[in-house]
Parts: sequence; structure tokens; C-alpha cells
Amino acid sequence: MRFIVAIVSFIVAFVMISYGIAQRTVLAEPDHVAASTALGTSAPVTVIDGKVLNSNPGRQKVLITGSGTVFAAYGKTTDVLAWIGDATYNEVRLNKKTSTLSNEVVQGTEATVPDPHDSDLWLDEFTRDNQLTFVVNIPQDVSVIILSDGTAPAPGQVSITWPVDNRTPWSGPLIVGGVLLLLAGLALYLWALSHLRKARGPRRRPPRMPKPPKRLKYKVPKQKSLQAPRGRRAAGRAGMVTGMVVAGALVLTGCTAESWPEFLGGEAASSPSPTPSVSAPPVSTDKPPVVSTPQLESIVSKIALVAQQADAERDSDLIAERFAGPALDLREANYAIRKADKNYKPLPAIPSSPVEVTLPQQNDKWPRTVFTVVHDPKDTEVAPTALMLVQQSPRENYKVVYAMQLESGPVLPELAAANVGTQRLQPDIKLFALQPDQLALAYGDVLLNGESSEYYKYFDLENDSLAQSIGFDAKQKRKSSIPRIAKMTFGNLAGDGEVIPMVTNDSGAIVATYLNETETVKPTEPGALINAEGAVKSLSRVSSTTKGTLATYGDQLLFYVPPASSGQKIVLIGWASALIAARELK
Repeated sequence: MRFIVAIVSFIVAFVMISYGIAQRTVLAEPDHVAASTALGTSAPVTVIDGKVLNSNPGRQKVLITGSGTVFAAYGKTTDVLAWIGDATYNEVRLNKKTSTLSNEVVQGTEATVPDPHDSDLWLDEFTRDNQLTFVVNIPQDVSVIILSDGTAPAPGQVSITWPVDNRTPWSGPLIVGGVLLLLAGLALYLWALSHLRKARGPRRRPPRMPKPPKRLKYKVPKQKSLQAPRGRRAAGRAGMVTGMVVAGALVLTGCTAESWPEFLGGEAASSPSPTPSVSAPPVSTDKPPVVSTPQLESIVSKIALVAQQADAERDSDLIAERFAGPALDLREANYAIRKADKNYKPLPAIPSSPVEVTLPQQNDKWPRTVFTVVHDPKDTEVAPTALMLVQQSPRENYKVVYAMQLESGPVLPELAAANVGTQRLQPDIKLFALQPDQLALAYGDVLLNGESSEYYKYFDLENDSLAQSIGFDAKQKRKSSIPRIAKMTFGNLAGDGEVIPMVTNDSGAIVATYLNETETVKPTEPGALINAEGAVKSLSRVSSTTKGTLATYGDQLLFYVPPASSGQKIVLIGWASALIAARELK
């Protein structure tokens, strides 16, 4: 009976081991599904929609082949199509039954598109020569765009590969179980042999043979080559060693994580790699946010790099690539002054990271607005920088319209989450004690007239460092420092910059606005000579004049405007002020 059980164990063990190995070899399924197509059109752009890329589960491996530069990027589908605009493009489609890609040309009125590199709409981009491969895991509302240089036809070969879960979770248990059963059968077999040997009883000793007579001659035996022992015992030992080696190899083969069920510690189905993945923005009650936090970090980093180079070289053309409006006014004037006066300080640098506040506008059209705060923790002398970024059209990048340093006293109000965003209001909206487009002149009147201003009651000036440095008291002190032969007067103008109100969580708003302050110095006596000084002298290129000078200062202002029902006052939470123009009076 023991021999029968041992033989059955051997048979079952070999079946289990063979089937376990077969699952990982001859019976294994393919580890991927691939589809490809040749485009063969003159369209400059190819688009692979997110729905096509998500036709099969798992990460998407995209292979693009062409002659020359191969460029690919991915972004929200609406943004990709907006960037393409009226250009002709290829739309790649997938036939799931045949696992083949097809192409449909969407005709447009434009035969070319701009250079796609470094667009702020892309969540990520890739470039190589002749052949490009990348792996992503994008949601359905994100698409891949493929180009060469925007003028030449798009690369002609596109292939998409999806991974297939071909794990064999039971091959490990089958192999290991088979090896254990094989060892158990071997133990039963040896036990049966031992029991059979004991059942035969004691054996008689054979009679001793007579010893042969001793020979006197002795020959040295020839040395023989070593030979492997023969017989059943020798073969048994060799077989046992071989079996142990094979068993060990089989056990190790079945020890990989993918060869075991997940509940026994096996490897789960392959998950997307986090590096190239893109998370779909959550559903909002309004329109989606215009940028994600990683996207904004990339945008700010590019802006900081351009600003650093332009500030160092005093390059007005370069800074105009990333700055506009009031922020550009201050930097261009600063460059002009520094060219005349090398000791004049540059404006505060734009930190590249980290991005501490991300407040995108909810919008699916253009223009688009983003408010952010960036602060370099290593530079303790510079306050956090608040930036108001605006993108005028899909093919333009975001530009800094306002760049201001935050006040040390007031704090930012509670803002919406970055993945939700907020609304940008109209400048003339009547939800607050003062309309957003009235803030600049109202605040300027307070700077001119102090407590006698009709708008003084609307503003909280307790921690207002700008009002302390250029407000009513500072202006009176400046007037008294002018010689009697001259007279100084001040004025205000609404700056030529767009007013940007963005809603806060308490139904208030943060408002970026622009004020131009004028400072006029005229002689009071005929023939009196007035000497220009400092930045006014450098920017106007006038050392002395009998006519007088006119200096214009640009004040970028960031206010928190509470809701009208709260009874709170308007607070200045950030600002930047500098000379932007100076000339001799006519």
C-alpha cells in the first residue's frame, strides 16, 4: 500500500509541476496588445484622442516614427483642439475588433501651425529625431498631439501598445506543491523499502572462503582512470542529488511574485507608472480650472528663467516674451534706468519655486487668468511674490501682468482649492462697497489727501507699508524738501492695465489693479534752474532744466475686498511701485 501511495504521489506531483511550468511557457498569453497605422498625409498635426488611448486598460506606450524632428505632447483635449485651431490635422482612430489604427483627415483652412515647443497648454512634451517612444497613462479627456515642426507633414508611423495582464498566479502554488508532493512521495517510497526489508527477518552470514596462497612476486599495478561507481545504490545517490537540484530550481521558479495569487502575497496587476501619469481634474460645478498645479509649476519655472536672463542682460525684447501690462512697464523702465546708472538696483527676481498658492480661473475659453504666490525660502530678504498671469489665446503663453511683493502684516483670504478654481469677475461688478475698477483712484486719493479723503473710511491702513512710504505724510515731507524756487505737485491717473478681480471663498475678492502717480516739479521764479536727480535724471536724460520735470510712478496694487455685507475694510495685501516714465516739461 505504501508503494501505491508513493507512486500516486509521484504521478500527481509530476502533473502539478508540468502544468505549473506550462502555464508560464507554452500556455502563457501575450503580454501586450499593439495597433499601428501609416498616416501618409500632408497634414502638419496628428491627434490621438484620449478615448482611443483608453480603448484598452493599462498604460499606453506610443511609438512615433518619421523623418527629422518628432515632437509629441499631451494636454486636455479641448486645449489641444483649441491650439490646432483651423489647421488641417489627422485624427487617429482604433478598430478594437481588428486591433488596427486608422486615420481620418479633418480639413481646415490653415496648412501650417506655429512651433509647438514649450506651449503652456501641454502637460508634458517629448522631442527626438526620427523616432520617439514614451509611456503615459492619461485620462479620456486628455489627448496626444504629434508634429514635426508645424510646417512639414506630421510623422507618418504611429503605434500604440497596451499591456495585458498575463500573470499566472497559480503556477507558483502548483510547482511548489508538486515539489513538496514529490518529496513526500520519495519519503513514502523510502519508508516502504525500509518496512519491506525489516519484514524479511535476519539473514545468515555466508561462509568464509579460504585465503589464497601468498605470491612472492609483486607487480606494481597500473594506474587506472577513475570511474563513476555503478550499481543501483550509486545511481540512487546520483538521482537523489539530481532530483534535489531540479526540485530546488523548480521551487525558485515558483517563488516569483507574479506566480502567486494576490491573497498569498503575489504581485497585483500592473499599475500605471506615477511619473508620466496625468490625473483628471475633478468635476466642478462650473467650468474646469485652466491649469493644474504641476502645469503651473512648469509655467512659473519658465517665466522665472526668462526673467532672470532678461534682468541680467537688461533685455526688453526678451522680457516682453513673458511679461505684459503693468509688470512689463516696471521692468522696461528699470532696464532703461540701469543702463544709465549701473548702481541702480534691479527689481526683485521672480522665484522659480516653490509655488505656494495656486488659484486658477474656471474657464474653457480665452483669455485665461491664474493667480499664484511664489516664495524662495532661501531668500529671506525678499517677501513672497504674488503673480497674476494671463493667457490671451491658445497659441500664446501665459504672461505676468502683475508682479507684487506681499505685505508682511495682512494675510491672504481663504481661496478655492487648486483643482476647483474660481471665477474672474467683471471690473464694474457692484457686489462690494467699491467697484473693482474704482479701487485704484480711490486708494490714490487716500494717498494724496489722507484722512480728508472721501474714500479713507473704506481702507484699512494700519499695516499698509505703501501708504506709510508714499502716503499723505510722506508727500508733505517731500514737498517741504524742495527749494523755494520750485514747486512740487502730485496727481493720480488710472493705470493702463486691466483690473482683475477673482472670487475668494467668503464671497469677497482679491483685486489686482494699476495706479499711475504723477510728480511734477516746476520753477516758481523766471529763469530758475531745476536739477533732476536719481532715477528721474537717468530716465529723462535731463540733468537740469528751466521748464521743470514730470515723473510717473507705476503702482501695482493687490487688494482684498470683503463682501459688502461683512462690514470689513479693504486691505492692501501686496504691491510694487517704481518709476516708469520721466521727461522734461514743455
